[in-house]
Amino acid sequence: MVWSLVLLVPILNSKMMAEEHVQLSNILTAWSKVLPYIVIFLINNLFLAPRLLMRRRYLLYLGAAVALLSAMFLGVEYYQSNIRTIPYGETTLVMHGKASFTDLQWYWNVLLGLFLCGANSLIKMMFASIRDEQRMAELERHRLQTEMDYLKYQINPHFFMNTLNNIHALIDIDQTAAQKSVIELSKMMRYVLYESDNATIGIIDEVRFIENYIALMKIRYTEDVEVRLKVQDPLPSSVKIPPLLLIVLVENAFKHGVSYNKSSYVHISIACTASEVVCHVENSRHNEQRTDKKSSGLGLENMQKRLDLLFGDKYHLLINDVDKQVYSVTLKMPIKDDEVYSNR
Repeated sequence: MVWSLVLLVPILNSKMMAEEHVQLSNILTAWSKVLPYIVIFLINNLFLAPRLLMRRRYLLYLGAAVALLSAMFLGVEYYQSNIRTIPYGETTLVMHGKASFTDLQWYWNVLLGLFLCGANSLIKMMFASIRDEQRMAELERHRLQTEMDYLKYQINPHFFMNTLNNIHALIDIDQTAAQKSVIELSKMMRYVLYESDNATIGIIDEVRFIENYIALMKIRYTEDVEVRLKVQDPLPSSVKIPPLLLIVLVENAFKHGVSYNKSSYVHISIACTASEVVCHVENSRHNEQRTDKKSSGLGLENMQKRLDLLFGDKYHLLINDVDKQVYSVTLKMPIKDDEVYSNR
């Protein structure tokens, strides 16, 4: 584009000078003065910069550029000193001045050519840097997405194995309950495999998934385990959250808060405010079970990584393990739309 404008300048200048007829000889003369710079630009842009400068062979690039410019302008000056006419039909066009628009000595034109090559190379490096940044951003986005997918599916696989074993044992005791459990488990699997592929999911769907989880967990434990799920009524159907986040807190509570030989409880509450979703999970603690952050497994750690990727420092995760009998976790995360999550 720039060179096209440069070549149009002599024509536009003739029009501005209100010449009755545009003198082709003047235009050819002007173009001949610009031609060396166009040739230098093309050689630098197509060969020197990509093959030397972009490969960090700086000294060789500088030497090649100086040699090219010196040969170019020395040759042009020799041409102007010995051959000063150009055949044009039956007439001859007489060249005036040196074949560069500065009409300076060749060494000044070499400096000007170096400036031209430098400007061209800087622009190429700038665009190369932009492309590299875009490529790195794309790779980082894919990496984050892969990490998000990995963390998202970290629901304890032992849960599904134990649930299937419990259903197998339940078949001989209560076939109706076993059939119902299979249906609940299939709902959970369908949610994990299909619904959770979305960047966000309706909070009502997430709560329904938790209810299915609790229903299946009750098969494993006796009535000594008190399970309460308190959900805001009505729960806003428009609120969307990342899938499979809240279930980590619930799973952690069952995993570390339930004892087979002591009374235990798991209390869960989920509510929404105008700007955030609040989930509070509290469970009993037992001497034989340590529920500090280190022993609570990878579940909470993976969840925190997902939260960091999604929200940065805009979420709050409060873990209270001061009381030796009670362990509680409170998560407050901002409500965002699908576009924000997909950009993340």
